[in-house]
Amino acid sequence: MDKDRLGGAAKKQWAGLSGLRDGLLALDPAKAPMFKGMSVEQRYRFWALALVVSALITVVAIVLYVVQLNHKSSYIEIGSSLQVQSQRYSKFAQLAVLGDKAAFGQLQLSQQSFANGMKTLTEGGGGLPSAPLSMRGELNNVKQHWDIARKDIDTLLAKQDALLSLHQSISQINDEASELYELAEEAGGGLDAYAERMTRNANTLATSETIKPQAAYQLSQDLQSLAGAIKGRASTDPLKSIFNKFQTAADSLLKALPQLIEIKRAGHELSGQSEPMLTATGKLTDGFKASSPWLYLTLTLIFGLLTLVSLVMLSLVNAAESKEQAERATKEQDSAALENQRNQEAILRLLNEMGDLAEGNLTVRATVTEDITGAIADSVNFAIEELRTLVGNVTRAVAEVTQATDDAKRLSQETLSASERQADDIGQTTDAVNFMSESVNKASQDAAESARVAEQSLEFAKKGGDSVRDAIAGMNALRDQIQETSKRIKRLGESSQEIGEIVELISDITEQTNVLALNAAIQAAAAGDAGRGFSVVAEEVQRLAERSGQATRRIGAIVKTIQTDTQDTVNAMETSTRGVVEGAALSDAAGHALLDIESVSAELARLSQNISGATREQADAASRIADNMRQILEQTRRTSEDTRKSTESIGQLTELADELHASVAGFTL
Repeated sequence: MDKDRLGGAAKKQWAGLSGLRDGLLALDPAKAPMFKGMSVEQRYRFWALALVVSALITVVAIVLYVVQLNHKSSYIEIGSSLQVQSQRYSKFAQLAVLGDKAAFGQLQLSQQSFANGMKTLTEGGGGLPSAPLSMRGELNNVKQHWDIARKDIDTLLAKQDALLSLHQSISQINDEASELYELAEEAGGGLDAYAERMTRNANTLATSETIKPQAAYQLSQDLQSLAGAIKGRASTDPLKSIFNKFQTAADSLLKALPQLIEIKRAGHELSGQSEPMLTATGKLTDGFKASSPWLYLTLTLIFGLLTLVSLVMLSLVNAAESKEQAERATKEQDSAALENQRNQEAILRLLNEMGDLAEGNLTVRATVTEDITGAIADSVNFAIEELRTLVGNVTRAVAEVTQATDDAKRLSQETLSASERQADDIGQTTDAVNFMSESVNKASQDAAESARVAEQSLEFAKKGGDSVRDAIAGMNALRDQIQETSKRIKRLGESSQEIGEIVELISDITEQTNVLALNAAIQAAAAGDAGRGFSVVAEEVQRLAERSGQATRRIGAIVKTIQTDTQDTVNAMETSTRGVVEGAALSDAAGHALLDIESVSAELARLSQNISGATREQADAASRIADNMRQILEQTRRTSEDTRKSTESIGQLTELADELHASVAGFTL
């Protein structure tokens, strides 16, 4: 039944071609200047060859057009992937600089993905040729940015262990900082200022965008100063033990400064390359979207039309030849009835033989005789052979086109699925960028609050400096008063010493008086009654000398007590003087420390303001990136829609190929 239906369709098509042939009989191809002097067979061969060549070129052009559409979709997909990866490796580079270990793996994956995409575009691969020459300018621009970014990424990956070790040192410094500050504050002497300043400078070196030499120098000086201040302490002293841990971590940080400088330079350069790279890859993707294989579509239309013209001209050549033979037969009919009869018989025989041809049987052969129909039979045989070859070629071409369109449809469906997955990935990336933008805005607010607190710290430091300077002035006045009092007490000691000497002199006189009284008593005893009155006087003098000696000894004891107390007072005053001098020196050191605190607080306020401004700029950049990602998402969705339409077009092409196959299926080869 299907064969009958196909045979009926073939008959209708053959009848249509016959009607077109009869309508074009008035056109004589032989009269064209280019065909003058050519035989019918030569003209027929010319148009048959033109038909075959144009049909083959049409099929090839269709296949190439579909292949170019697939290449275009692949280029767009790679360009969109480059856009996403350029932002991914920039993001993970910043996280890696901050010490995020997981970010290094993501950074390496993004680098490999970007490098593979660039290699495919520049060298081709996976069945995809390199990018067209028309896109070399945009591709070279992306390559220039990529060469810089790749070196910076290699630097970060090579410094991974050093960077993680450095951030481990910073963590250890922060862990030990509070305990060190408390112990230093208990120890006094301004050691807590060293601890606070060292912690601040260490974190400044780790978190600032660039290395500040003054922070590194101040950290080194403070380490040496604090080490010298606690040098005499026992090894078991808690302050010395915690400082040794702090110093070990700080020394590791200072030794790693050259590598840290290179790491921060690479991270800063990658951050600066993010926006230009996004712009460059966007232009590359837009260029791929704007390109179109119009050449192959034009060739398809031109040579398809040429195929139709060649087929029509073949029919015209056959029709013209048949008409010419019929006219010659009519002219000769009057002169040769027998010849006419023979010709009629030959024509009837030829028509009988061509009956199967009308049903689409291309295996029939007309009998070639010497009759007038001999040339027609030969031409018909040649036309049948050529038509058979043509139908065979068309059948094979239809099969190849069907296979190519099936492959193209499969590739288009895969491309459509990849585009949809890519749209989902871009949507997730857009959400991540929006979250990053919110985080940066929060960091900007925190930085502004830090700037306000730093300004308050500066004001408090100034007030503390004024108070310390007033205390220094009071202690200097107290020192002068103590020194004056000490001088007076020393003079009192000297006076008491003179009194002691006088007391010793009186004691000597008393002893001599006792001796004299004793001698007088002896003399009076020797004199008898004559010396009795003198003896009484001598005894009285002796009693007075003894009382004077006792009083002198009491005075001497009192003077010694006064001298001892005076000496103790002098020593105490000297100790107080030294304490006041040391207190004045410490107050002076505190004043200098407060001046340093004022300077550091001012610098901290300025840095906080700079950080606030930088985070605001990063927040604006993150917002712009989010907008760009939304545009990329929209473009990717449009690409998916274009790919879906391309798939539908390929499906229509497959249906046309099936119809063409059905059209030629009725012919018997």
